[in-house]
Amino acid sequence: MSFFKEFKGFALRGNVIDLAVGVIIGGAFGRIISSLVEDVITPLVLKPALEAANVDELTKLTISGTAIKYGNFLSACISFIIIAFCLFLIIKGINFLNKKKEEEASPAPTKQEELLAEIRDLLKKKK
Repeated sequence: MSFFKEFKGFALRGNVIDLAVGVIIGGAFGRIISSLVEDVITPLVLKPALEAANVDELTKLTISGTAIKYGNFLSACISFIIIAFCLFLIIKGINFLNKKKEEEASPAPTKQEELLAEIRDLLKKKK
């Protein structure tokens, strides 16, 4: 019976549940970002280049006389770069908001801290 109690304690621990929620939300968020990249950003960015190459879709680009579809590779590379850039912007925004909250939440220094800072500054000046 202790094995099952131990497993129950492990499976229902907060970290495991938080991780499960994070994976599910991450999967849904991944589909949103993929759709944004594939359906909105990539067509806007690549439309002029594809029209110049007389190709409807990037994935149809191939090396003549071979089965090498370099268009698929280019599409995957471009999608990766755009997704990485979008995530960078999102994380940068979240970090900016968190930094603002931390600055607002930081309390004013106490009198003791102020005195210690003054002593430190005076000692630095003596050197």
